[in-house]
Amino acid sequence: MGVLICSMIVLALIGQSHSYNVRNPLDRFKRFQDTPWSDPNDCTHTRQPFVLSNTFNFSLDMRMPGVTPTASDSYFCMSVPVPTEEAYIVDFVPHASMDTAHHMLLYGCTIPYSTKGYWDCGTLQGTCEDEAKIMYAWARNAPPTKLPRDVGFKVGAKTKITYFVLQIHYGDVKNFRDHHKDCSGLTLRMTSKPQPFIAGMYLMMSVDTVIPPGKAVINADIACTYSSYPMYPFAFRTHTHRLGKVVSGYRIRNGQWTLIGRQSPQLPQAFYPVSNAIDVKYGDTLAARCVFTGEGKTTETRIGGTSNDEMCNFYIMYYMDNRFFVPYKDCMAHGSSNLFRNIPDEANVPIPVSPDHMMTMMHGSAHKDDEDDSVLQQPKSKEEEVLDQGTHLEELDDWPEVELQLGQVCGLALDSDDNLVIFHRGDHRWGVTSFDTNAIYQQKSLGPIQQSTILVVDPVKGNVLKASGRNMFYLPHGLTTDKDNNYWVTDVALHQVYKLSNDGKDKPLLVLGEAFKPGRDKSHFCQPTDVAIDPETGNIFVSDGYCNSRILKFSPEGKYLSEWGAGSLDRRRRTPFQIPHSLAFVPDKREILVADRENGRVQCFMADTGEFVKEIKKEEFGGEVFAVSYAPVRGGLIYVVNGESHYDKSAPIQGFVLSYSTKEILDTFAPDTQKFMMPHDIVVTKDRSVFVGDAVSDSVIKFVPSEKAEHRSVKKGGIEVQEIEETETFVQANLKPVHKPVAQSPEAKVQKLPEVPEKEPAQAQLAKAQEDKEKEKEKIANKANSQGLSPGVITTLLLLLPLVLVIAIGVFIRWKKSRMYGDGHEVKLEPSGSSGGILGKLRGKAAGTLNLGNFFATHKGYTRQGFDRLSTEGSDLEKDDEDATDSENEEYSAPPAPVSSSQ
Repeated sequence: MGVLICSMIVLALIGQSHSYNVRNPLDRFKRFQDTPWSDPNDCTHTRQPFVLSNTFNFSLDMRMPGVTPTASDSYFCMSVPVPTEEAYIVDFVPHASMDTAHHMLLYGCTIPYSTKGYWDCGTLQGTCEDEAKIMYAWARNAPPTKLPRDVGFKVGAKTKITYFVLQIHYGDVKNFRDHHKDCSGLTLRMTSKPQPFIAGMYLMMSVDTVIPPGKAVINADIACTYSSYPMYPFAFRTHTHRLGKVVSGYRIRNGQWTLIGRQSPQLPQAFYPVSNAIDVKYGDTLAARCVFTGEGKTTETRIGGTSNDEMCNFYIMYYMDNRFFVPYKDCMAHGSSNLFRNIPDEANVPIPVSPDHMMTMMHGSAHKDDEDDSVLQQPKSKEEEVLDQGTHLEELDDWPEVELQLGQVCGLALDSDDNLVIFHRGDHRWGVTSFDTNAIYQQKSLGPIQQSTILVVDPVKGNVLKASGRNMFYLPHGLTTDKDNNYWVTDVALHQVYKLSNDGKDKPLLVLGEAFKPGRDKSHFCQPTDVAIDPETGNIFVSDGYCNSRILKFSPEGKYLSEWGAGSLDRRRRTPFQIPHSLAFVPDKREILVADRENGRVQCFMADTGEFVKEIKKEEFGGEVFAVSYAPVRGGLIYVVNGESHYDKSAPIQGFVLSYSTKEILDTFAPDTQKFMMPHDIVVTKDRSVFVGDAVSDSVIKFVPSEKAEHRSVKKGGIEVQEIEETETFVQANLKPVHKPVAQSPEAKVQKLPEVPEKEPAQAQLAKAQEDKEKEKEKIANKANSQGLSPGVITTLLLLLPLVLVIAIGVFIRWKKSRMYGDGHEVKLEPSGSSGGILGKLRGKAAGTLNLGNFFATHKGYTRQGFDRLSTEGSDLEKDDEDATDSENEEYSAPPAPVSSSQ
């Protein structure tokens, strides 16, 4: 027996040793990462330029071979061939410091200027003999750039990118006073596995801006009409030199400006995730604005390639379908003043950069390739800073001053005088017996609610100003008002939408749907939840609702126009609405906000087309979002209230204030005198007072802004990449059962679930079950001890123990290595939030090369040496008919292909 066990141990050790030999390529890669070669000033090591990690994935290292510039604003280039016939870049890892390198650029082409060593590419010599395509850029200690899953830059023979050319601009030669050698560069992490979506770069650049000395504000505007296949922006990058304050980029469609990205160019010039998940189609306009200041200058500043010049660049990293991809596009046309009269105000507001942030950026480590510390935070606007520094909401505990006789409060709205309008259910309650399994109301015999269900209330004192809505409704739900102070309400028992005058006559002006008859066609609803009205067109939007998962759009006269379902951050993983519960119209952006209750998210859609814009989903919501409201102040503020989720009881029930543009949580609030039970609707007044209607406590709670000295800590949501990560987690979580019982909500019946006990009995049952389980474990243990074990069994266990120990050690080592290298041994970065890179100044070129080389030499009399004509891709219709295939890169999903009515 002992010989057998020893033999098995030896075999296990041999197998483990063999597994190490199999993993040697990946071990080499890991050592390659962990060595000090990332130090751009350490050129003492001989690096392997090509490292294979498995059958598909590999890395390519490009470093300057120990250069020492002798003049400021030197541009050095080197080239490396693409190692395979066809490959896809999925990560860019910079190895450089802004103390040494001003910026780095990566180009792709077929014929580089040289294939040996490095060369000066800042004068007559350029980067490529043929057309060069920008693929990556870095500056100001920007962190690595990680592409979304299933997206890669396609390179190889068919793409005419058979060589990479790395260009580094060394700004101030004083950095080399010690005559050290520089080995700055890039690591490209690549795969030969075909990617279904191909990445590309769209560069928007001003070429003729002049900044007068002393001028406080000068704008550089760029605009072009898009004329190619649909592209989907997923990251953006801004670039100016010292005088730039803010750079913003937009898509314009049907006169509507939608933000792609906005950032201070004085922050790390990384590729930040786009602000809105949009597409860009044929006929759209792309526009960008750079805001400069000439204060402190004594001479005019022009666009150019040295550190004393300026630049205005807005980069869009996009993806396209594999069959139609175009790797590079650019736009250098000056935008007309008529077009830019309508640019959103946010584009003109500088983003403040604190000295502490600048010091961290300048002196912090630039070589933490795989640490979470490299996650970039979107800077807050001045208004958000003010809100963050103490202006938060607190309950006004003495409101209302008079007692309001309310039933289940289900809907809130404001009229044109900012009076509060309350919609409640009187003596009717929504219980588990209210509907049958076909959503047909079972309590018609009770008759309509005899109390006034619509109350207009003084928002200051709480006394009732008007009352209406008697003998009309059975189970009220949603309420909104239009610009004429008409009431728009929904009734889930009637399955109808009503338009009522505010004159108290209780006579419907318009009725949509058929009484007591649920359905899902153009003229029937099934428990509709809310209404929103477009103040410009009068169009009607209905969220429908508990049975149907859709948003419907009607004309002001009630004619059906269109409908749509949920949007998605991944068009292959679209998650349908689960009770679209609340709507809010965003007038300044012409969007519809939808509180998708059971999915715990807010989704934004274009009101005119139904096109999906973006999603807001936060861990703090806890899995449910009951209601949403919007205030067109401070760049747009979104107010939401969550509810208790049976999947996540850790999240408290509370209200949230979020920035529309960054999706960051700016404040949370909850009542002090009583807890939220089921906050069912929320509205915000012009003075930013907030009212929340609770359907369980039958009350309305008022919150007012409070200017206190102390700062309430709020967990920040971070940048868009973190939102994408949350969404990924959420999609996986949806593999669980999606229907759940609602303990306190009488509306749980709508989900066709059996009746469950109230919350506290349910918790008691759970505790009892846990206690019984522990007792059962103890009983089994005692039984085993009392019975004892035979000597033979004990001997066998002792003999097997060494073998089990060896196996456990082997399993642990494999687990540890899998954690170290990642699933599937893929050579990819850990998620690091925002991506890094700057395209900076483009300089040096031979004929036909994409550089800012000598472009400005003859442009409008500009005589600075080192620039010639910039050539562009020009082929908007370039195609690759290769079939799209799935990817094995599993870290991120591709950004969304927005949903539109045409789709």
